[in-house]
Amino acid sequence: MWFVAGVAVLSLVAGIVVSRLVVSPAQAAADAEPPQAGPITVPVERRALDNDVTLRADATYDDAVSVKIETGDLGGPAVVTGQVPEVGAELGPANVALEIAGRPVIVLPGELPAYRSLRVGVSGPDVLQLKAALSAVGIDPGRADSDLYDAATATAVEKLYAQVGYPAPSAEEEAALAVSSAREGVRAAEDALDGARAALTAAQSGASDVEKLQADNAVRAAERAVAAAQADGGDVAGAQDELRLAQAQRAELDRPRETAAESAGVESARRQLGDAQQALEEARTQTLTALPVSEVLFLAGLPRRVDEVLVERGGTVEGPVLSVSGATLVLEASASASDAELLEVGATATLTLPDDTEATATVTAVGPAAASKDGEQEGQGDEQGGAGRYTVTLAPDALTPEQVTALQGQNVRVRVPVSSTGGEVLAVPLAALTAGPGGESRVEVRRGSGQDATTELVDVETGLAAEGFVEIVSADGELDEGDLVVVGE
Repeated sequence: MWFVAGVAVLSLVAGIVVSRLVVSPAQAAADAEPPQAGPITVPVERRALDNDVTLRADATYDDAVSVKIETGDLGGPAVVTGQVPEVGAELGPANVALEIAGRPVIVLPGELPAYRSLRVGVSGPDVLQLKAALSAVGIDPGRADSDLYDAATATAVEKLYAQVGYPAPSAEEEAALAVSSAREGVRAAEDALDGARAALTAAQSGASDVEKLQADNAVRAAERAVAAAQADGGDVAGAQDELRLAQAQRAELDRPRETAAESAGVESARRQLGDAQQALEEARTQTLTALPVSEVLFLAGLPRRVDEVLVERGGTVEGPVLSVSGATLVLEASASASDAELLEVGATATLTLPDDTEATATVTAVGPAAASKDGEQEGQGDEQGGAGRYTVTLAPDALTPEQVTALQGQNVRVRVPVSSTGGEVLAVPLAALTAGPGGESRVEVRRGSGQDATTELVDVETGLAAEGFVEIVSADGELDEGDLVVVGE
């Protein structure tokens, strides 16, 4: 009996299981039919909306250039002897960029490259640039508006070398010999002038007392001879002739003497002395401090950052020695024309650093991208569909030295907020908006629940659209947070 009862129970369970698994064709067809179509709804939310422009930007230092130094005036190999900077070093006004053949290469502000040595007597725009650079480092160059390199400029350059801790360039041996020779010429001309002046003074002073006394004695002797001739019956006429000659010679000593020749001699000696003094001055100017072309480096936009060092101590300069850039780290991004229209100079952006922290930056420039390879300006297609690209430049705000080092050369994400609701507002998905017959915006709101639910079209005024949602500024009907709006079926 127990065995029969057990078999009966098992048979019952098996029948129930099989009945659950076996589906009739009619039931299978009914199960395969799609559910009855109905509206897909989402609730109205209150949320803050922010419209951002997201860009990818490269972090670089601005205005990178290769630095070359003119070494043709060295007269020998341009060997690097010291002062080799490190990558990341900063070059400012009156800094030494490098030491070549034991002499400094002094950095000065200026856009015109050094192309010749500057010394007393030369003039040109490079002299004006030098004077402006000297003024910028606090050294008076003399007449800053004159393009002539004069003695005052030479003195200023000498002070520049003292400021950087190097002796000023010494004069060439030939120039020193020329000064010595010119000094000898001045001394000889001075002696000649002294002699001419002495001769003129002697001529202007007339006869001496001795000469006058001798002439007086000659007159008296002639008078005695005339008297004796008359008494003795001698040659009276001859004696009288001698007396007249003696008297004439005595009278000649009282007349002013002619000094034209002596005066001419003095003037000639003066001219010779002037020429000799001018020659000495010219020789001396050649010994005044000059600025060799190999010892100066003009760079615009100082300070500059050293990006790459292309020489080493003991090596010879044969090309560019450094690669430098502006000392300011900048971010450069490419944006579409539509995004560029939303950006303004001065806008604040947020950038993601390589360590996933965030920092701020400021938009400093928005302009058409550089010319493409075919020579056409990128961005010219904006009016024909907005296909052009724009370059957006940003300046990072205060960063630590470690952040600057980590950011250099990286491509980072930059987000620039262009509009915001400034707080939570009523918002619906963009898919909930439809257009009315007059072009007005509206949403379909579900009212009620279950089988009695209905929908109602509500006209709305929209505001900012961002993040897939749109702000509802006002509605011609009830529309509150939590209401269900239709976004599809």
